[in-house]
Amino acid sequence: MSAVQTLYLAGVNSAFALAVPLGAVLYFRKVRVPRPPVGTFNGRDIAVMMGFVLALPFLYLALPGAALPVVLCLVFAGGLTVGYQPVVARNLLRWSAILALLATDFTSRLLLGGNSPVYWLANSCVVGLIVVSATNLNVQGGMRLRNIAWFVLLLGAYDLTFATVLPLTQRLADAIQGYPFAPSAGLRIGDLGAVIGMGDLLAYALFTTAAYKAYGAAGLRTALPLVVVFGALAPAVAPPVIGWLTGHTPSLIPAQVCFAPAAFIGYLVLRRHGPERRMRDYLAPAEARPTPAMAGAVEPAA
Repeated sequence: MSAVQTLYLAGVNSAFALAVPLGAVLYFRKVRVPRPPVGTFNGRDIAVMMGFVLALPFLYLALPGAALPVVLCLVFAGGLTVGYQPVVARNLLRWSAILALLATDFTSRLLLGGNSPVYWLANSCVVGLIVVSATNLNVQGGMRLRNIAWFVLLLGAYDLTFATVLPLTQRLADAIQGYPFAPSAGLRIGDLGAVIGMGDLLAYALFTTAAYKAYGAAGLRTALPLVVVFGALAPAVAPPVIGWLTGHTPSLIPAQVCFAPAAFIGYLVLRRHGPERRMRDYLAPAEARPTPAMAGAVEPAA
């Protein structure tokens, strides 16, 4: 990878890694979604999420070529309509906007090809909107920073395993990139290309939004630098640095391998500010919100 490609990759990935979490936080501040009756998040919920993450790559690889874009289109359409119902209440207007966006994604891929900037901008818009929606459904629904920190740490171990011991990551990326509705964001211009996975963006948005819910501005000041430095810059510059040091340049450094440990340490640092705010604490008037001193040493259960 040339120096120009490395700089391009770092710049584009940093832009997406910053824009999507900030979009999720803005949505969190402005839009309320109905909370599902799931109770409080616990270890079982994390296990279910990890099971879904483990099964998804095998599902992608098992689907016939013609079925994959159909499944991805249905998943994207469902995610968009659920997440943006509170934003666009009129069904006809909301579905018209969703179908127009998905049609732009699909037709630009078929007519202009997988290297078209138009296709990648359209696809990145779809992916970013879905990540913003999914983030808020989880964070406003009760998922806490503690849950997300552990989930991201497990995700980092998963990515490391499937990038080294069981080399599935590259196969999955190759299988998906040739179709419309790729679950990734990025931009290709000529020989320059940069792609960041939807799962990575979801991890960054979940961590940032939950940190903001839990600790306000302090959470945001902690989360965003971690996302940019360890989620976007480190994975981009690590391969050439490793190649320069060892003489062997790895083809892929999974982003979560860099981000997950940093995010978990960031969570431990934020814990020193006191117990996490719950959603009802965040929504309460400022004068009624509990301070760390009022809350005491015991962290709330929900």
